[in-house]
Amino acid sequence: MIKPWIFEFFGAPIEFHERFDAPRSADYFDAYLDLWASAEPAGFEGIFFSEHHFGAAYSPAPNLLIANVAARTRTLRLGTLGMVAPYHTPWQLIEEIGMLDHLTGGRLEIGTAAGIPNEMAKVGLEPDEARARNDEVLDILDAALKSPVISHHGRFWQFDNLRLTPRPLQQPSPPVWVTVVSASSARKAARRGAKLCTGFHPLSKIIEIFDAFRDEAHKAGRKVGPDDLCIRRQVTMLGDDGEAAAVVDTQLRNMRKYLEADPRLDTPDRPAVLDTPTAHAFSIGDDEVIAGTPQSVAEQIIEQSRAAGAGHFAATFNRAQPPAKLKAWYAEFGSQVIPKLRHASV
Repeated sequence: MIKPWIFEFFGAPIEFHERFDAPRSADYFDAYLDLWASAEPAGFEGIFFSEHHFGAAYSPAPNLLIANVAARTRTLRLGTLGMVAPYHTPWQLIEEIGMLDHLTGGRLEIGTAAGIPNEMAKVGLEPDEARARNDEVLDILDAALKSPVISHHGRFWQFDNLRLTPRPLQQPSPPVWVTVVSASSARKAARRGAKLCTGFHPLSKIIEIFDAFRDEAHKAGRKVGPDDLCIRRQVTMLGDDGEAAAVVDTQLRNMRKYLEADPRLDTPDRPAVLDTPTAHAFSIGDDEVIAGTPQSVAEQIIEQSRAAGAGHFAATFNRAQPPAKLKAWYAEFGSQVIPKLRHASV
């Protein structure tokens, strides 16, 4: 079985960038909240939101979106891939996790990410410091999920006998995810006992990352399988497969153009300047974009998921489309793609 998810970037609408039109922005939020609630009757497993700052998206505080969507749904799993740990004080992050697990009725998925260098540069946070902060926050998070009272003495935070409440509703813990773009980060996630999500790579690189995760888990005596792995891809629903090649080409060009300012992007003519042990590169393969009729989309998802051994698939639906169009895509994906995914073997 392949469990279908939505990965929501929630990009800021271009027409609002200059005018900051508050009433229309409120309409934008309302339209998306209605859209996300429709993912439940469509049959999606859940939604992963993302955290971005300084104009890149309308989700600097994705936990607020989770709390709102939770009130509109009953079964949909809700999480963030990921909460950017270096931006947060660890105790507040952990207490928010406890609150959200109660507010969602035990439907929370915990997800973290190390952050985006060109966003962090705006506030003077260098990649090496961000990675160090990320690692220390995760150490505290892992300890807090195991015990209600913890002590910690590290580089950035020091405290003794700190009681963090409320405890998560799901015990011993909500599922913990990490989004990564490198094999070394995948190995670290395996040692922590986390699940793994990746994208922005050709399928061959994703398989390499997943193999590193499986190998490290085996060394640690941990049994992992498809339910611990998720592929994230861009998805466009079409009425005719004949349109797919042009759509894929356009989206890939737009994506590479959008990401060219990110120092992690690795291309043949410009190796990533941050491909170091503490800040890894990503690449964009032709299989990053899945486009076509529902039958074709299902076949491509199943093919990639089987090849990588992934039991989860997270779709980022083409955000150039308005919410009303995306809502129709959710329904179409739910009626014609999801049944095939849930009956597919991995």
